[in-house]
Amino acid sequence: MQLRDLRGAFTSALLIFLAAGSAPGVTLKIATLAPPGTTWMKVMEAMNEEVGSATGGAVKLKFYPGGVAGDEHDVLRKMRVGQLHGGGFTGVGLGEILPKIRALEVPFLYRTYDEVDHVRASLESRFLDSLEEEGYVLLGWAEVGFVHIFANTPIRDVDDLRKVRMWMWEGDPLAEAFFDAFEINPTPLQITDVLTSLQTGLIDAIYTSPYAAVGLQWFTRVKYMMDLPFTDALGAVIVTKKQFDKIPMEYRAKVLEICRRHSATLNDLTRQDQKTAISRMRKEGIKVIPVDKSMVESWETIGAKAREGLVGKLYDRETLGLVLGALEEYRASRENPSSR
Repeated sequence: MQLRDLRGAFTSALLIFLAAGSAPGVTLKIATLAPPGTTWMKVMEAMNEEVGSATGGAVKLKFYPGGVAGDEHDVLRKMRVGQLHGGGFTGVGLGEILPKIRALEVPFLYRTYDEVDHVRASLESRFLDSLEEEGYVLLGWAEVGFVHIFANTPIRDVDDLRKVRMWMWEGDPLAEAFFDAFEINPTPLQITDVLTSLQTGLIDAIYTSPYAAVGLQWFTRVKYMMDLPFTDALGAVIVTKKQFDKIPMEYRAKVLEICRRHSATLNDLTRQDQKTAISRMRKEGIKVIPVDKSMVESWETIGAKAREGLVGKLYDRETLGLVLGALEEYRASRENPSSR
């Protein structure tokens, strides 16, 4: 009897030990508008594979691509109630969480990706802290890239822009301010309604990155692309701090390192994809319309008016000043190499 009791106690202890050792890991459920098979999703899948390997399966990333979880507003709502834990967001979604982050993508500000990288790096710690205060953790930047205007008529100047039936992402205050400054009345629509609206003629002009124009098939319904980009569209993968904090402490730093490294790779690949997309569209008959240098200044002047109009509404004067200051600092260092 004593031996049977001893065996029973040992068996119970072993089962408890095994149960503890096989406890389910932490899964981060992340939704995105990016379609399956795109560079974005391929990098995310590679990121998940490395996270799983580095944590022995204790942490997994599960992605819901192609907008199956809804638009960015829907994803945020589901994150708040715990149905999802994260999302791949553009500036529109990020701005719902932290409006001042939109200062990074004000119109007609950047001329090169090097400028984008410098400004973002200069303010990164500030925005990471602010996101955490709101209850979110940034896994990595995942920019959309330089955004261009596409239309069925050539656009070279502001007057041309005022003649088209322009789309605007519904609920985007930055886009609204931009079009207000240009005295344009756009048609507000969600992303999922754009292609159909191009097909029916409700709109005949859009703004997006070349890669997104190809991926979403919007380019099949337009004829021209304005060569001058009007913004660098922000993007990032974020998760709720509540879910991130469920990751065992010993894995958190490693998970962040892996995610941010893959996100940096994604940004590099996305920029390459933009060039490839433009080449493809040219072959498909899209004409790239150059903007005369004399007109660039007028675009930038109205862009400055748009960003000033959002001070106190979307971001504060200090945040905009930091963005502009970082950009001026970078440009000065290029003009005066000895100051680097």
